[in-house]
Amino acid sequence: MNAHTPTDSADVIVVGAGPAGSSAALHLAKAGLDVLLLEKSEFPRDKICGDGLTPRAVQELALMGIDVSKLDWKRTKGLRMHVGRALYHAEWPDLTDFPPFGMTVKRKVLDQFLVEQAVAASARLRTNTTVQAPLVRRNRVVGVTTKDGLAFEAPVVVAADGSSARLAVAMGVHRMPSRPLGLAIRTYFTSPMSEDDWLDSWLELWDGEPNRSHLLPGYGWSFPLADGTCNVGVGLPDTKHYPNMNYRQLLSQWLKTMPPSWGFTPENQVVPIRGGALPMGMNRKPIYLRGMLLTGDAAGLVNPFTGEGISYAMQSGRYAAEHIVEARARGFHTRSAERALNQYAEHISCALGSYYRMGRLFGWFISHPWVMRLSAHYGLAFPPLRMLTHRLLSDLTDSPSHDGYDRVIHALEKITPRF
Repeated sequence: MNAHTPTDSADVIVVGAGPAGSSAALHLAKAGLDVLLLEKSEFPRDKICGDGLTPRAVQELALMGIDVSKLDWKRTKGLRMHVGRALYHAEWPDLTDFPPFGMTVKRKVLDQFLVEQAVAASARLRTNTTVQAPLVRRNRVVGVTTKDGLAFEAPVVVAADGSSARLAVAMGVHRMPSRPLGLAIRTYFTSPMSEDDWLDSWLELWDGEPNRSHLLPGYGWSFPLADGTCNVGVGLPDTKHYPNMNYRQLLSQWLKTMPPSWGFTPENQVVPIRGGALPMGMNRKPIYLRGMLLTGDAAGLVNPFTGEGISYAMQSGRYAAEHIVEARARGFHTRSAERALNQYAEHISCALGSYYRMGRLFGWFISHPWVMRLSAHYGLAFPPLRMLTHRLLSDLTDSPSHDGYDRVIHALEKITPRF
């Protein structure tokens, strides 16, 4: 079939049915638009992730109209930080803008649940459809073409195709090399730690025996899941500093330092070790160009402090939907509609830009792991500084400010230089 003969058309084509794509599709469908959601795989399918939903992510679920009280996913109280032999607890804060709890759920479960919500809202899902390139006419994206030669047309395309960002690259939007590209490596273990309701994070990451090997700029984690397993992994903020590192070996070496009673041992491992890239700090620009909006990992919308991306994926999908709905109301293909679509980039920048700039500065800071180690050892022992750090790294503040933590974090955002 001729690639320029449309197989199907819609008001909006969404490429990728992860959290960003399903969020956009759901909000668009609820607004009455005809949405075609294209996904290369069949559900359920696995994704490399820590499987942790912060209160930001839980709030995005609520904004989709999902009653999270009815979900059988595990709820979490907060973060338990391991610094050497010290152990510190930091509960999720009780805020106006976000709920005081997080959740954990495997991505294969989360993604299928979200796409089902989108379909229930009337989005049309087409799986086993590998989108290869944007369809461009008169220098504007008017749809997409697939690996098997099909074509789908729409006035607007939402690129939610993950860290590969194939559609963005095809339009000449490449990753900014000055922005960090992190890496997450994880596996699953059956473990009694799955009964816990805290997220565990190790803020000292050694490539061998603690205090006798190399201290790396990263962290380890163990997140409990409701199915009796724990998602256990390590994350590094910028791989360019360690181009030849064996990351699977790093995880294996780190796991040997865990207490045997936790069960993070080969006989309890239920899946192979896998890794994935973390495009952090808003590392592609522009995120809107000539009919195509970039969302989630495709736009580099991953928290540069922690590597968390689910909440920002859903948030960007929601923002994209808002601007597309406005453009539809003004009349697709009009100058007024184009102005509405252009405002998507400004919306993302206003919401996340200063925080992400601060996170990139933090990334430079922890690239000196001994500086980070001293800060963690002496700073986290002080409860107010511990809570400030927890809220800063998790991006949990009220706006306008309601307490001193909010005011400090917002002030830091304002004074962080552009770079």
